[in-house]
Amino acid sequence: MRIAVVWNDDHTGVINRFGQPCRQEFGRETVKSMAAVLQEGGHETLVCQGDKGLLATLEQFMPPRPNARPSGIVFNMSYGIQGECRLTHVPAMLEMAGVPYTGSGPLGHGLTLDKVITKRLICALGVPTPNFRVMRRGTESTGSLRFPMVVKPRHESDSCGVQLVHEPAQLRQAVDVIVTQYAQEALVEEYIEGREITIALLGNRELEVLPLVEQDFGDHKARLLTRGAVAAAKRICPVKIGSKLATRLRDISIATFRACHCRDYARVDLRIDRSGQPFVLEINSMPGLGMRGPYVLAATTAGYSFSSLVNRILDIAYTRSFDIH
Repeated sequence: MRIAVVWNDDHTGVINRFGQPCRQEFGRETVKSMAAVLQEGGHETLVCQGDKGLLATLEQFMPPRPNARPSGIVFNMSYGIQGECRLTHVPAMLEMAGVPYTGSGPLGHGLTLDKVITKRLICALGVPTPNFRVMRRGTESTGSLRFPMVVKPRHESDSCGVQLVHEPAQLRQAVDVIVTQYAQEALVEEYIEGREITIALLGNRELEVLPLVEQDFGDHKARLLTRGAVAAAKRICPVKIGSKLATRLRDISIATFRACHCRDYARVDLRIDRSGQPFVLEINSMPGLGMRGPYVLAATTAGYSFSSLVNRILDIAYTRSFDIH
């Protein structure tokens, strides 16, 4: 099968540099590893940019076959280049062009990239999430929210801009920084002191819940994953946790996946407070597949190799795309 691995590391393939730039990208080594395991599996593989030239590149690599299925599939690793809802850009192009691909569609990516919409969707299902407000100015009222609070951009991921604040002056500054630097509203939510758990999900009709991963904060005073702390993070897998709580975590992670219209694979991040109450922080519709990341750690603990994980995601997407039962 012909497989195009689509990502972004060259941001010049646009008509104009205009709009909020994307601050994320898959690591080059991850993309190279992805292409290598696909080639080892006998697939004809192309690595290309998710930019304005993508459709022309794909049409040449996987030309249409009259009255037949598409001649290839995209393994989507594109975080986008600029503008709003960047994760949706490549999937939307592929939908328009009739090219199947891995991962969530434009709707799923759009819902999960907006943390406020995610919270509203899961709250409607009774899934617990920290109390929150959306702020445009640091001087706005926080209502009944209690310090400490976590302040983050509404439409970013990968812990971009995350700050922990303990008093009003810090809150005002944190909100103003997000509004100024990220050109978007700030999500302000109550900080949940406790354990941080990541749950990796794989599948569609039937979801495989991979072994839970816990963030090990060690002796760090700030028990929070800021962007600078993510790369050096230590993680525990499998997690020592009671069976009743583990079932509860699995249930609410699946409910979050369904509510946000995710597909194929995703990662849910949660906190468990000191009383054992879980709270969903967010869901990542395109979790990183780096060797040291929590998603791959969960998969390898479940018995997957990197190669078998990549091919499993591909098989799941192929089955969904062609409605194979």
